[in-house]
This record gives sequence, structure tokens and C-alpha cells, in this order.
Amino acid sequence: MKRMHWAVSGLAVAALGLLVSPLAMAAPGTILGSGHDFSTKGYGSTEICVFCHTPHNANTSVTGAPLWNHALSAVASYTVYSSPSMNATTGQPGTISKLCLSCHDGTVAVDSFGALTGTHYVPATDNIGSIGAGGAGTGGTHLENDHPIGFIYNAALVTADPGLFPTSKAVTIGSTKSSTGTISTKMLYSEQVECASCHDVHNTYTVAGTGLLKVTTAGSALCLTCHDK
Repeated sequence: MKRMHWAVSGLAVAALGLLVSPLAMAAPGTILGSGHDFSTKGYGSTEICVFCHTPHNANTSVTGAPLWNHALSAVASYTVYSSPSMNATTGQPGTISKLCLSCHDGTVAVDSFGALTGTHYVPATDNIGSIGAGGAGTGGTHLENDHPIGFIYNAALVTADPGLFPTSKAVTIGSTKSSTGTISTKMLYSEQVECASCHDVHNTYTVAGTGLLKVTTAGSALCLTCHDK
């Protein structure tokens, strides 16, 4: 029986807040000072939340995120991860991941929010939509070199691939601030693996210094949250 052999180091999703520098790191539990705090960047606002959310005139076409305010990626279809050892069927990124990709596929500027059309793109190191330099609007459709997202992780998949833990396995996310649940409740979204399975956009439950990861990579703990190796 085939087993999945995935590398988590390039997680697309990775997508959530990889604009982190040691000087900008915030304590878990606050966006202020985190990789998603653009209030001091000169990006058109000194507010923190407005780059993604707004109390008025929100984009009503967006589901899965309240009062959405950021421009959406125009990419209609991504080239996704595939492997002959993979038992899951990978589809297109789900709604939550598409919101991450509205900055991180490199086709839309971070400061494109509200009525503004921005010019500041994520740096190449955080652009997960392209293979190559990326950034400055040159990103795009390529997610095949990142951990797969947009696939169902449920009992049927665990049966097909015993290299995965059951979704009922206990999981603790975060360090300074933590929360305990299961793979199903802490890592999946409507049974799907998405960017937010590993990354915490709001820096609520993160491991300090890890690019807004929910679980440390020390000892491959993040990988071993789901993979039984």
C-alpha cells in the first residue's frame, strides 16, 4: 500500500504571515508586531486590521472570513502538488487558502485593500505562487513544490494511507498561549488541509520565531502531528 511522503518545509500555504523578521516578532496572541502587522510600513494605513478586514463596505462575495477588505487573486487555477505515493486527491485551494494566496501568490500587492491599488508585493521568499524570483506581481499559479492543500483528510484517507494519524488524534497548538483539541478541530477546515492547517494568520496560537506556525518544527513535531512515521 502506498504511503505519502510529503515535505512540510515549503508549505503553501505557508502562506500565512511569512513576512516575519526577528525585529518584528510579536508574542503569540497579538497581531501587533507580527508578520501580518503592516501598520508601520507606509502601506496606506496605520491601522492593523484594515488590510484584511473592514467594518463597512466589505466584499460580500467572500465566505470564510468576516468583512473581507483585501483584493482577491485573479488566479483561477493553480498547478498543485502531486506524487505517485500520495493517496489523497488534491484539488484547488479552498476558500481560506485563497484568501492567503491573495497576497502570497505574488499577483496582488499587500496594500491592495479597500479602494486602494497597492504596489508593495510580498518578497520572493514569501511568494509561494511561483517558481523562481517571484514578487512585484510576477507570481502566479505554481503550488506544486509546496505541501499539498485543498484535499480531504478523513477516515477514508487514513484507511487508504496508514501513514497518517486518525483525525481524532489529540493535538496541542501554540506555545506561550496554547489550545488543545484534535487534528480535526485544530488542523482541518471542513475536513480539508489548507494553509491555516499549519499557520495561524492572527498569531493567536503560534510558536515564537516560526513564521506563524501552530506547532514547532523542532524534532519534526509539526510533520508528526499528522504523519505517523
